[in-house]
Amino acid sequence: MDLPDGPGSISGPGARSGSGSDGAGSVPLLEVRKLTKRFGGLAALDGVDLTVATGQIHGLIGPNGAGKTTFFNLVTGLLVPTSGEILLEGTSIVGRKPHQVTKAGIARTFQNIRLFKAMTALENVMVGHDARNRAGVLEAVLRTGRSRREEGETGRAAMRLLGAMGIATLANQVAGNLSYGDQRRVEIARALGTQPKLLLLDEPTAGMNPFEKVAVTDLIRDVRESGVTILLIEHDMKFVMGLCEVITVLDFGERIAAGPPQQVQRDPKVIEAYLGHGAVDEPGQ
Repeated sequence: MDLPDGPGSISGPGARSGSGSDGAGSVPLLEVRKLTKRFGGLAALDGVDLTVATGQIHGLIGPNGAGKTTFFNLVTGLLVPTSGEILLEGTSIVGRKPHQVTKAGIARTFQNIRLFKAMTALENVMVGHDARNRAGVLEAVLRTGRSRREEGETGRAAMRLLGAMGIATLANQVAGNLSYGDQRRVEIARALGTQPKLLLLDEPTAGMNPFEKVAVTDLIRDVRESGVTILLIEHDMKFVMGLCEVITVLDFGERIAAGPPQQVQRDPKVIEAYLGHGAVDEPGQ
């Protein structure tokens, strides 16, 4: 996949492919320690630890209400934690605004696709890339040399991303008229336009048919091979177990398991969280 040069590009310092082993003693790309978020007396997250190594495809799963989206909102600066640490390459990002988190190297998609429906696919992706541009509003109004140069570079980078998603022919189509699967691809392209080191995907296969899910699986692997680390939320267990190298499981705001897929899917706490109390004692479990 041909991504624009940047923190998550194949030529950049964040580039890595493979299983996600970062080497003994190296700093994780993302490290979350004792992360807690309380809304009044309710603990949406309670002392959660999670580590994502550079180059991993890491899954975050759990029943509805487990705290997964709250976790994403905390990491991306939409919410401020009650307590705990969020470290990106060893540097705390707690308290940073969402645009500052984006510039630090984290991008995300949402469970409910959030495109500018009246804009074209190309324009939507250009919005993402614009986060890396330096020209200000006044320069854009005055059409300075730097503004025009960055606008041209942004358009070319956006077209490369649409091509990498396999939808370059849809560049001038209004986003609201695209199929659900293509809208999801535009959203991922827009997130990649910010040139992230870490891409957070919130239920990337929601609403997709089996054929589209296979295509998204290949797409996510391509994104990882380009040098971008992936942390994803997903309810489709077959999808998660076949794609992710490490899985963390939340239940009622607490981490109940973490490890390789084969280990996690046999964990009694995970079985109970998904199938109910007593499921671990039933024959065949």
